[in-house]
Amino acid sequence: MAPRILLKISGEVLGGKDGVGADGDALERIALQIKAVRKKDIELAVVVGGGNFWRYRDNASLNIPRTASDALGMMAATMNARLLSEALMVVGLKARTMAAHGNFYFAQPYTPSLGVEAIEQGNVLVLGGGTGNPFFTTDTTGVLRALELSCDEMMKATKVDGIYDSDPILNKDARFFKHITYDEVLQRALAVMDLSAVILSKENNLRVRVFNIYEDDAILRAASGEAIGSLITSNNDTRHTR
Repeated sequence: MAPRILLKISGEVLGGKDGVGADGDALERIALQIKAVRKKDIELAVVVGGGNFWRYRDNASLNIPRTASDALGMMAATMNARLLSEALMVVGLKARTMAAHGNFYFAQPYTPSLGVEAIEQGNVLVLGGGTGNPFFTTDTTGVLRALELSCDEMMKATKVDGIYDSDPILNKDARFFKHITYDEVLQRALAVMDLSAVILSKENNLRVRVFNIYEDDAILRAASGEAIGSLITSNNDTRHTR
């Protein structure tokens, strides 16, 4: 049975160097990395954020309700999902866009069964719209979708090498964790993902790998089981690679 991975990427990655809007070079680079993953017969679903277009904390001064702001963020994530799907098809992959509150024109409405069906038909499944509810991040969306789609692991692509005990930019002595447990992440309140996502991962024993998307062939290496970045598992999970 082919391994199945959930890749979570921020919208800012699609915005290129500035992290704003859409950048053609960034889209092509990510699409080609995903194509390399599919050539290895690894099944892939991708959860995309919307931060290159809209983020609640960046627009708090507008004084609109949090629920409305989060709705705009979910719309932005759906835009990015469609955008990435189109980029994947340009490089020759089959791709399907689904989203919470999808309306068929912009994205197909997401259900776990339809998502699994799309993956089994050979598509890269690109998911937008967050969880479909306010107050939840795309970290939590990634974990939730990974569980719904029976993924073996969630890979969170970031701008840093992995998990540290403090900001490595501000603290040159920051400790890097090659492997860390869910409990330690929670006890230390590490900012690698929001804590609700960590708790959901722990409760369902979902392995989470955090790595730097800007390293060479990072997505392919992580999906292939190379021990790059940091791995979050339970205490008794010694499978550091697949």
